[in-house]
Amino acid sequence: MSKIDANLLNELRIEGQHREHDGGGAPRWLWPAVGSALVVVLLGAAGWWFLTARPVAVQTAAALAPGAGGAVGALLQATGYVTARRQATVSTQITGTLTKVLIEEGDHVKAGQVIATLEDSALRAGLVAAQANLQAAQAQVTQLQAQLAQAEADARRQSELVASGMTTRQASEQSRTTVASFTAQLDARRREADAARAQLAQAKVNFDYTVVRAPFSGVVTEKAAQVGEIVSPLSAGGGFTRTGVGTIVDMDSLEVDVDVNEAYIGQVTPDMPAQAVLDAYADWKIPAHVIAIVPAADRGKATVKVRVALEQKDARLVPNMAARVSFLGQKVAATAQAPKGVLVPAQAIAQRDGRSVVFVVVDGKAAQRAVTPAAQDVGGMKLLPQAVQVNERVVLSPPPSLHDGADVRVEDAPH
Repeated sequence: MSKIDANLLNELRIEGQHREHDGGGAPRWLWPAVGSALVVVLLGAAGWWFLTARPVAVQTAAALAPGAGGAVGALLQATGYVTARRQATVSTQITGTLTKVLIEEGDHVKAGQVIATLEDSALRAGLVAAQANLQAAQAQVTQLQAQLAQAEADARRQSELVASGMTTRQASEQSRTTVASFTAQLDARRREADAARAQLAQAKVNFDYTVVRAPFSGVVTEKAAQVGEIVSPLSAGGGFTRTGVGTIVDMDSLEVDVDVNEAYIGQVTPDMPAQAVLDAYADWKIPAHVIAIVPAADRGKATVKVRVALEQKDARLVPNMAARVSFLGQKVAATAQAPKGVLVPAQAIAQRDGRSVVFVVVDGKAAQRAVTPAAQDVGGMKLLPQAVQVNERVVLSPPPSLHDGADVRVEDAPH
C-alpha cells in the first residue's frame, strides 16, 4: 500500500471517544428502528385482543323435541296462530247510555242472552204513546162499524117503504148515500188503525234495541264498556263514545291459520292430514286437517295462508295462541313414536375441520359440539340424535370467526 493510501485511511478512522455508543450497547442509530418495531408489535397485539375478546353477535333458536317441533312423517312445517272463524264485537243498534252490563271476561253466554241494557225512558214513552194511538184508532173503527150497521138497516127499511108507496124515492136515496158515507169513513179509519199499528211495531223495535243480546253462544273475551258510558253503533269523534259492549268468540269455530312459503305450497292439498302443536302446550299433539288454501299470496312475505281445522278442542285452546302445524303424508297413528333426539334448523349446522358441528350458547359463551345429523329431515328441520338437549339455544349460521369458548352476544332473529 502506498504512503498516500495509508494517510487517507488514517484520516477516515474514528477515534474511540467520538464513537456513538452507550456503555457498550447498540449503536444509537438503531434506536428509531427498534422503537418503530415495538409500536407495530403493540398495535398488533391490541388489535388481536380487540377482535378476539369482543363478543360475537349471533342469533339463536331453541332445540325442539321431535314431538314438539313436528310429527313423524311430516312433509312440511309452518307456523301460525289460532283464530276464530266466528267472533263478534257486540254493539247496540242505537246510541244510548248503558244502565246494565251483565258480562265479564271468561263468561259463557247463550244465543239471545241479555248482556246489556240501555236507558229506555224516552223510547218507553214513545211505545206507550203508540199503543194509545192504536187504541184510539181501533175505537173509531168500532164506532163507525156501528154507525154503518145502523145506516144499512135504515136503508133497507126505506127501500121497503118506497116499494109500498109509503115514502118518497128521495128518502130512500138519502139513506143509501148515508151508507156509502159511513162505508168510506170506516175504510179511512181502518187505514189509520193500520198506520197506528205499524207505528206501534216500530216503537216496539226501537224499544227492543235498548236490550243487547248475544248473537250466538260463545265465550266473552273482552268487556269493552261500563255502566254509564255512551255506546253507539257508529264511531264518534273525541273518544268518549264506545262502539261495542264486548267481544264474544264461538270456541267451536277455532282453527289455525298458517303461512306456508309459496315455494312449498304445491305440497299442501285440501283435506290433507296434519298435526298441530301449541307453543303453550308442547306435549299436546292435536290431530288436524287442511280446510282450504286461501287463493291469495302475501308478496311481502312470499307466503300463502292455509286454514287448518283442529279435530280436538278443549278449554286450553284460546284465540291468538301460537301454533306449529306439520303437514303429513298420511295420518299419524295414535301409538306412533317420535324419533329420539332434538330438532334444530338446518342453518345451525356448520363445518369445522371437516366435521359437522353446532354451537350451543352456555353462560354467554359458544360451546362447540360435534354432531351427526340423521339422514331424514323432520318437517324441514335437522334431527340430531345426540350432543344437544331439548331447549338448548343453538347458534344460527355461525360465522367463520366463531370458535369454541368465544364470548357471544345474542341478538333477536329478524321476523
